[in-house]
Amino acid sequence: MRLEYPFENRSNELYIEGKSCVDLTGQHGTPLYVYSKSLICEKINALKDILKKNYPKTRVLYACKANTNLSILRILKDRGAEIDAVSPGEVYLALQAGFKPHEILFTGTSVSEAEMTYLSKADIRMNVDSLSQLEKLLEINPPETISMRINPMIGAGHHEHVITAGTDVKFGIWETQASEAYGMALKARVKRFGIQMHIGSGIMDVEIYRQAVGRLMHIAHNIAESNDIEFDFIDIGGGIGVPYRPEEKQIDLNSFIETIFESIKEKLVEYNLGEPEIWLEPGRYIVADSGVLLTKVTTLKQTPGRVFVGVDAGFNTLVRPAMYGSYHHILNASGMNKPLQRYDVYGPLCESGDIFDRDRTIQEIVEGDILAFMTAGAYGYSMASNYNTRPRPAEVMVSDGEPRIIRKRETLEDLIHGQIT
Repeated sequence: MRLEYPFENRSNELYIEGKSCVDLTGQHGTPLYVYSKSLICEKINALKDILKKNYPKTRVLYACKANTNLSILRILKDRGAEIDAVSPGEVYLALQAGFKPHEILFTGTSVSEAEMTYLSKADIRMNVDSLSQLEKLLEINPPETISMRINPMIGAGHHEHVITAGTDVKFGIWETQASEAYGMALKARVKRFGIQMHIGSGIMDVEIYRQAVGRLMHIAHNIAESNDIEFDFIDIGGGIGVPYRPEEKQIDLNSFIETIFESIKEKLVEYNLGEPEIWLEPGRYIVADSGVLLTKVTTLKQTPGRVFVGVDAGFNTLVRPAMYGSYHHILNASGMNKPLQRYDVYGPLCESGDIFDRDRTIQEIVEGDILAFMTAGAYGYSMASNYNTRPRPAEVMVSDGEPRIIRKRETLEDLIHGQIT
């Protein structure tokens, strides 16, 4: 694997932003999530610059379900990002990180009345997912601004579980119901309007995104005409992918954004939609390749035809391979220059499915080595659990070679928190 900053091979060890991954595990234990602050900053700054160049009236809303660590949220706040939240818990953490209510957009599905009441009292902007949710929200407290999540019938993503538009998904309001939804909001004296879509996650093909944007603009035009309204913002969702495999290339962000915004600007004129703000909701793209999961090899086990490598991280630590069949490149962080061999890598859970991959090529491994699961900054810790009653790992942020704990490792005592004893 060709390493790019902040990762490098120094003297047979993997380094992140000038700090040895092996040394980090010696200081903080394993499993351990480690992030590069500089790469997170580089990603959000570049994205904002490219968006402004293509269309000045843009906002970046970080899809924080990718990683809600408060330190990461504060880094992004300081660089002008806002928040796309999908739960009251994410809203709460965003507020704790210093975001103002008007800097948060909530997009939920199957939202309870209690959740809507909390969000309404906190004055959070809401993106409505169904007519049922809309009816309840208007009864609780009609907001000044409302947005609807529209299903443009075009979906995309790296796995069927992350495709969020099309005929068979649970998300969004159907086109045939969209005008009715905005009409209901008008009758309730809602004054300002937005429209949103999100078609999936891990998208590397700009053409499918361009098609979905075209569909959204067409739907927005029909809604605006039938209800005589203007849109303050059009939110085109997120889902920009990152490469996980060594042979995959980074997306050409300039070309990707230029293609999307050429289409947006054409459709704004064609459909007489004015000059609304355009919002984008990247999550994975900003944080995924900034992070690495470090885990210690506890066991080498040989069977006829296979060598099993047991590590102290399981799908309770990183669930993506078990849940989506996702690939994370694995490096021997303590033996980067060793010859390559093939291994099956498994975790400590009492589950046959606790396998990260089979027949994987990795530098030669001995017990005690530190393995690095790359591109683990998104949907790593945020999807971690206490399954098998195991404490969750610590998180560390490295900035210019200086590591800082940004989440303490859970202890056995933490596992009884909230339980009645």
